[in-house]
Amino acid sequence: MDLTLSPNDISEVVEADRAHLWHHLMQHKVLETTDPRIIVEGRGMRVWDAGGKEHLDAVSGGVWTVNVGYGRVEIADAVRDQLVKMNYFAQSAGSIPGSQFAHRLIEKMPGLSRVYYSNSGSEANEKVFKMVRQISHRHHGGRKSKILFRERDYHGTTITTLSAGGQPQRGAQYGPYTPGFVEVPHCLEYRAQWDLSGEEYGRRAADAIEEVILREGPDTIGAICLEPVTAGGGVITPPPGYWERVQEICSKYDILIHIDEVVCGVGRTGTWFGYQNYGVKPDFVTMAKGVASGYAAISCTVTTEAVFEQFKDDPGDPLSYFRDISTFGGCAAGPAAALANMKIIEDEGLLANTLARGEQLLANLSTLAEKHRVIGDVRGKGLFCGAELVADRGTKEPVDEKLAQAVVADCMAQGVIIGVTNRSLPGYNNTLCLSPALIATPDDIDEITVAIDKALTKVFQ
Repeated sequence: MDLTLSPNDISEVVEADRAHLWHHLMQHKVLETTDPRIIVEGRGMRVWDAGGKEHLDAVSGGVWTVNVGYGRVEIADAVRDQLVKMNYFAQSAGSIPGSQFAHRLIEKMPGLSRVYYSNSGSEANEKVFKMVRQISHRHHGGRKSKILFRERDYHGTTITTLSAGGQPQRGAQYGPYTPGFVEVPHCLEYRAQWDLSGEEYGRRAADAIEEVILREGPDTIGAICLEPVTAGGGVITPPPGYWERVQEICSKYDILIHIDEVVCGVGRTGTWFGYQNYGVKPDFVTMAKGVASGYAAISCTVTTEAVFEQFKDDPGDPLSYFRDISTFGGCAAGPAAALANMKIIEDEGLLANTLARGEQLLANLSTLAEKHRVIGDVRGKGLFCGAELVADRGTKEPVDEKLAQAVVADCMAQGVIIGVTNRSLPGYNNTLCLSPALIATPDDIDEITVAIDKALTKVFQ
């Protein structure tokens, strides 16, 4: 099939998609009777589909990725120039953009010092798990190998990252899982496990982690892996007092702290990294999506020098170093794009814009909650917000997820793309998810919430 595009006819592309592509996160039976959605162009906050319909993108590429918006010529030029000069060499050697971006990144992460490149968030998290296990074998006699993870958090799509995932539907039917991962309770105050609120609730939710540590044995726990703000599990912002107590507990039992910033990292919450809102001092930080805003595939596993030193203390031991490789961690396009992406965020003041527009978005959603009783809770940080839909505010019974999906579909029909928790938690896929690009304007935010208002009115009239 000749797939040379006509300016006005891409029917052959649609048919090739239907015949050969296996899309992410969707049931394909529907494509037997409807056309697949194909996005053909993006500029700023907006994308156009194959039918020419314009959409305001309130989820940054569907999965919280395009932080600086579409059509950034300066990033494309940086990637093109780097590819022509030197596209790839295995990360056993360095590259100019790789070294430059590592330096710029570490400037924004006091207390951390080393950057390990790979190409996806799942892979970045898996590197941490391997590091923790190797530290266990080399420095603790095989003890301290268990890794704690939190209910509702998500850390990736490989078997081992699913083993550390607190979203049962994400992992359903993919077991048996990698052993040695232990779940701790979530910290969502709206669905509180204890009759407490505010800082008392936050500290109690963290104390629940200590209870798990004592049950398992502190000398068996090597690390804890947490999102600073839970993403796909319902956009959960931590209650006050939570992170301070987590830090105390981990220091007490010599447990390494791994912060998964794959979603929150590089500006999403209005700070460079989500953990920087809460005063926590991590040993590992992982990031991916917003690092290059989707213009190139790149992820980073960042560590302290203390972690790094544990892999070079015995050069005579042939197994003493981190014996890992990520083939495409050697692609020079990733750090080249990341450098240009970071410059845009700095030059355009996008962290400050994220804070301002995030306050506006939360205020707009709160106004909608006054009008629509189906909104049970509004929460978020920066341009990372959610609205949980309930059938009854008193009991907090979640709405049927099909109704939440109907709100998303109605917004799409209006030309606004929003998200919803999807195949995460049985019975609780009921939170609308919003993560517009950091370039969002006041008018963009209003357009998003006007569309939600109309959709809620239509679906729940």
